[in-house]
Amino acid sequence: MTLRSLPAVGVLLVAAAVIAGCGRGDDAEPSSAAPGVSSPAVQATDLPSLPDPSAVPSGTDSAVPPPARSATPPSVPSVPPQGPVERRPASPPPVVLPPRPAGAPSARQVVDAFKAAGLRVTHPKDRSVDCGPDGLGLGCSEIVATDGVTVYVFPDETSAGDIAETWGGQSYRRGAVVLNYLEAKTPAADRLRYEKTLNSLR
Repeated sequence: MTLRSLPAVGVLLVAAAVIAGCGRGDDAEPSSAAPGVSSPAVQATDLPSLPDPSAVPSGTDSAVPPPARSATPPSVPSVPPQGPVERRPASPPPVVLPPRPAGAPSARQVVDAFKAAGLRVTHPKDRSVDCGPDGLGLGCSEIVATDGVTVYVFPDETSAGDIAETWGGQSYRRGAVVLNYLEAKTPAADRLRYEKTLNSLR
């Protein structure tokens, strides 16, 4: 080999070294790119999916949905209608008593005559309602009670006589009028005055 061929051989060696270095860079490139390539043993589809934290509001359970609200209000049980209400009259019907016979004095007229004669007839009370409805009680027509005597007027003399006999010695009858001394307890001396005044009435 001559001295002129030496430079040519050096150029070839330099070129071969450059080519060899480039070849090693290509072999190392796959290993450097390994971190960017996913391993076939672990795939993205094998990992469990996690919920998005921003999609779940805090303090609530996303697994249990809230109960649905019905737009229709709950039905109220109806009250069954009751039977007809019985209406009572505001006041009892008036008591109907048999009329006193024609020509007989009223109980009030007898009491007024006793008062005019100076007899004791204080606190007079009309108790005609005690005769009974339609005269079915004592069957009388009128009653006026005083502190001295009670005066009864009957619709007929027969009814008056029956009551007078029932009361025995505690009564006096003249026509349809009967004097009763049971409640007043009138002294016997005063009874004659009441009876005489009654007999004077026409």
